[in-house]
Amino acid sequence: MFFIVASPYFAYQAIFHKKYFGSLAQRLGYLPVSLNLDRDESIWVHAVSVGEVLTARPLITDLRRYYPDLKILLSTTTLTGQQLARRDVRDVDGVFYFPFDWAFAVCRTLDVVRPKLFLMVETEIWPNLLRECRRRGVKTVLVNGRVSFRSYPRYRLVRSLFKHVLKDIDLFCVQDDEAAQRLLTLGASPDHLKLTGSLKFDALDASLTKGRGRVLRFFRMSSNRQVIIAGSTLKGEEKAVVRAFNRIRSSGSSALLVLAPRHPERFDYVERLCRHEGLAVVRRSNLPIDSEPRADAVVLDTVGELAELYQAATVVFVGGSLSSWGGHNILEPAIFGRPIIFGPFMQNFSEIAETFLRNEAAVQVQNEHEFTEAVVNLMADPVYRARLGAGARALVEANRGAKDKTIEAITSSFPARGAVVRAFRVVR
Repeated sequence: MFFIVASPYFAYQAIFHKKYFGSLAQRLGYLPVSLNLDRDESIWVHAVSVGEVLTARPLITDLRRYYPDLKILLSTTTLTGQQLARRDVRDVDGVFYFPFDWAFAVCRTLDVVRPKLFLMVETEIWPNLLRECRRRGVKTVLVNGRVSFRSYPRYRLVRSLFKHVLKDIDLFCVQDDEAAQRLLTLGASPDHLKLTGSLKFDALDASLTKGRGRVLRFFRMSSNRQVIIAGSTLKGEEKAVVRAFNRIRSSGSSALLVLAPRHPERFDYVERLCRHEGLAVVRRSNLPIDSEPRADAVVLDTVGELAELYQAATVVFVGGSLSSWGGHNILEPAIFGRPIIFGPFMQNFSEIAETFLRNEAAVQVQNEHEFTEAVVNLMADPVYRARLGAGARALVEANRGAKDKTIEAITSSFPARGAVVRAFRVVR
């Protein structure tokens, strides 16, 4: 019955947003037999989209080492996450789409994947799947756990029901005290909760810090040309960014603007906006290799390149923060020592944002006017940029270690066959 009721919604998403085409069978639990041909036991890691895949990648490498007898299978929800997982995550035995949380789809998926351990990255809590995992004896872990400011009020409204769902999770590895307190308030058992820190600090691995250089080959910038990158932008933010950029251009600057909309379906709109505001604009997918972009603005319409491209930036704006969304990850530009600007809405990363502000490692603005002034000031002051960037890089290096704590929590609670169990110690 629920499938029938929900079908118009999924049809709408498929037709107007091109979601689910080519993946509907997997989302209904019809996985290819080749995913686990020999029906081996596995570890199932679920990462919703690009950010979660990048977060899970170093953890997956360690899981391979600690659980050599188990296959590792990775699921995503979004197409962009799926593309990145297939292209860049090497330590997995298979990649597939996460099923709809309907009993028949969940059971079919579990029958093929046959997990002994199910890991959810961040806040991915699905009642039917967790209930079926409990029934089958599959251990479940929430890693890099957090409860966003947008989700928390909704969860509290149904706390009496939500706490029963949380009882089906065997281990919570959470990012910070705020996440821990929210989960405890919602009904998580304190005996099952470990404070391990944010995996996002450790996800900035050698492939990022050293840079493979592929995307930079499309941005062979002259040494005197400045670059403003606006990453993961949402509706309304691009207009503010373009206006600030035009203010800089009016002073005779030859700077380049790179706009990376959060959602691929908005690429066309952002390209039209740039043209409407008088900018010569090109898409990243149309750039010639090994040359400097001959345009005022570039729309980054590719998957998985933004994090590496940050190293080319003079100034970075992290989107989702001038709108009420709640912000996005500021650590990717920080690892390259780039000066970072974000808006007033950073609730999704409140503790990290507060740490950066407290250490004078980023700039927060309250509105479009302040944003424009901050961009203009940073572009004109190399000493100010260097100070902010150095502070950001130092904070990233000082906060690494969540991966090791998370692996220790998992392996202590669910030791591999023949493994030596070490006592778990929470480091605060």
